[in-house]
Amino acid sequence: MNPHLTATAQLAEVTGPISLAIGVFDGVHLGHQAVLSRALSGARGHGGSAVAVTFDPHPLRVLRPSQAPRLLTSTTHKVRLIRSLGINHLLVIPFDAEFASTPPDQFIRELVGSCNPLHEVCVGHQWSFGRERAGDLELLRALGQELNFTAVGIPPVQVDGEIVSSTLIRSAVETGDLTRAARLLGREYTILGTVVPGDQRGRQLGFPTANLAAHNEQFPPDGVYAIEALRDGERLRGVANIGVRPTVATPDGQRLLEVHLFDFSEEIYGEDLEVSFRRLLRPEKKFASLDELRAQIVRDVALARRH
Repeated sequence: MNPHLTATAQLAEVTGPISLAIGVFDGVHLGHQAVLSRALSGARGHGGSAVAVTFDPHPLRVLRPSQAPRLLTSTTHKVRLIRSLGINHLLVIPFDAEFASTPPDQFIRELVGSCNPLHEVCVGHQWSFGRERAGDLELLRALGQELNFTAVGIPPVQVDGEIVSSTLIRSAVETGDLTRAARLLGREYTILGTVVPGDQRGRQLGFPTANLAAHNEQFPPDGVYAIEALRDGERLRGVANIGVRPTVATPDGQRLLEVHLFDFSEEIYGEDLEVSFRRLLRPEKKFASLDELRAQIVRDVALARRH
């Protein structure tokens, strides 16, 4: 069975009239939130349901792999953020070469056919869709008139005179301007990761760490940070290192995110932590010995506790 038809057919299980918010939504930034909020208000106004429709993987991974950006949010993280806005229904459509070749009108007709009924489709003002990205807001409005739904194009959101975009946010995070990233996101920039076993190096130094297999791909600059970690609604303070651990070296020079949580001793392998970066304490550096590294970690922890 066509996996894309199977995905859209799930809309038949949602109580109508349905307001759809469609987009890639990487980062769920202020511009994305405007699209999602409009669908939510439309659903409430008509006694129906809001559904966020997104894609996995990022379309550029399929269309132009060499130009695919580092993700601000994995699908798991993105779903968590969208749900936090009050949208309970999400449709994640598998994006592959077959789906990319779908004519734009066919995609919309499949959505209409699955909804009971479709009330409106909310998208960003420059959203494009379908084969060769031939679909746009003008086509969507024409299909809306034919198929009896409303097409809503959301104007761009500006912050400090700039149009909010995932590209701007990636640049801000990459250069360490997390204050600017937060203004564009409408929230702190966070990294969601799953705790995995490490080499126990932190424990040997007297500072056990949670090693995170990060779902995000865009990291702040390498260094030591005062952080806060969210675990099942509980906020835990700590200190984190991002980088290649030059004193002890990581395999293949891989960048790691390691978190030491204050006054915490539970085993949390397999759990997810969402990490926010409160302050850069210092850049990552190589030490002459493990004793020097241990002494610096003591200072890092003391400074992070003060912040």
